[in-house]
Amino acid sequence: MPNKCRIYLLDPKTLEPETIAVTFAKTSRSPLSFREIADELTAEKSAEFHEKWVVGYGHASVAEHAVLHIAIENVSRVAVETIESNRLASYTEKSTRYQTWGKDDFAVPPELVHHPLESRYLETCSHLFSAYQQALPALKAVAERENPRLPDESAQSWDRRLRTIYVDVARYFLPAAALANVGMTINARALEHAITKMLSSPLREVQEIGKNIKQVACAEVPTLIKYAESDPYLSDIRQALTGTGEVISAISGDPKDWCTLIAYDPQGENRVLASALYRFSQLDYERCLAFVRSLSTIEREKLAKRVIGNPGNHGIPVRELEHTGYTFDLTLDQGAYFELKRHRMMTQTPQLLTANLGYAMPRMIVAAGLENVFREAMATVQETYEKIAAFNPEVAAYVVPNAFNRRVMLTLNMRSAHHVIRLRTAPNAHFAMRRVASRILEYIQGVHPLLSGLLFPERQEDWRQIEQCYFAQTG
Repeated sequence: MPNKCRIYLLDPKTLEPETIAVTFAKTSRSPLSFREIADELTAEKSAEFHEKWVVGYGHASVAEHAVLHIAIENVSRVAVETIESNRLASYTEKSTRYQTWGKDDFAVPPELVHHPLESRYLETCSHLFSAYQQALPALKAVAERENPRLPDESAQSWDRRLRTIYVDVARYFLPAAALANVGMTINARALEHAITKMLSSPLREVQEIGKNIKQVACAEVPTLIKYAESDPYLSDIRQALTGTGEVISAISGDPKDWCTLIAYDPQGENRVLASALYRFSQLDYERCLAFVRSLSTIEREKLAKRVIGNPGNHGIPVRELEHTGYTFDLTLDQGAYFELKRHRMMTQTPQLLTANLGYAMPRMIVAAGLENVFREAMATVQETYEKIAAFNPEVAAYVVPNAFNRRVMLTLNMRSAHHVIRLRTAPNAHFAMRRVASRILEYIQGVHPLLSGLLFPERQEDWRQIEQCYFAQTG
């Protein structure tokens, strides 16, 4: 009689992360159950195993079974970008939508401590946070006027609803120096790479965070990450290409548009349909593709409906959508970018945050009588940024608020696009990201109308309407 299926947890409260990793690794060669393997192990035996197989022989996948939950507090949003740049990890950070910042809640980059520009930096950040504090009650008054309390709505519920509106706008004042807390869940293999990136950063704050994370994590996984060090390759490529950027910017003109589809597969829909047929047949891919191409328009539509099915509001469509993709060149405000970067399954190539691409200004700023306050703050930032950038462009990013624009190139497949668009065009999504997601959707509908028509519901608003409704200017 066959053995009965058993499923159980290896408790991280009783087993160390490295021991759990070894337990799973040994099952490939041991006939014992996981519990029996774990009972035979000690911390010393686990360390010996990892030294031999993970470190010595490079079987790094074993380290993926050791998972850590790391709390990171009071770091700048500049540093958060590097902390959250790892695809195989999970993050939750302090929200600029639901929380507010105090007047001193900003980081001072170590490079500016005792530097002649330190006082100028402090004055500019203080100016921004004072303007932020001034804006909150004025914006709340506008939100109350434009979003009256519903008949059956409690005062507490109304206040929560209002906060997501006016705090969302006030965040345009906040600089990248604003402090944040981040919770990170990550396996030891990915953590080693994350620490390496932090130790290789040109910013001293990020390097110190990397050292501290390594020290804390070594208490739990002493063998798996103890060899994480800075990587000269990461530093060398940055230095090698930074100078070429100045040459390129000198010869290039202004961008024609803030969102451009720069690459896609014209045969993408056929490839998705063919790959779906491939999975459920015994034919090679070329014959599946030839069959799809031979179909009439009506037949292709019927096949597409079968492939897409009805995933519902929370379902995930078939993986075959990953066989076609898109590359976009975007210019968006930093606040919107900070939401976009959370979609780590796509490939993102951001440029350095600067004050060189203009800034966005929400209409609510104007309605609250804050336009002059806002423009004065942005002008102060521009002057301070230029002075600090002459010393160090990486450090200058700390003073740049969420309002300023930034360029990022992103490549994503249709399945990832479905997730981003569905999430970021929802009515409760931030208006800056709704604008971006709606524009991306418009491009995809233009080049792949059949599948996008089945994947995405009819839009209630397009990006032009969002611009007109929410922005006084976007650049």
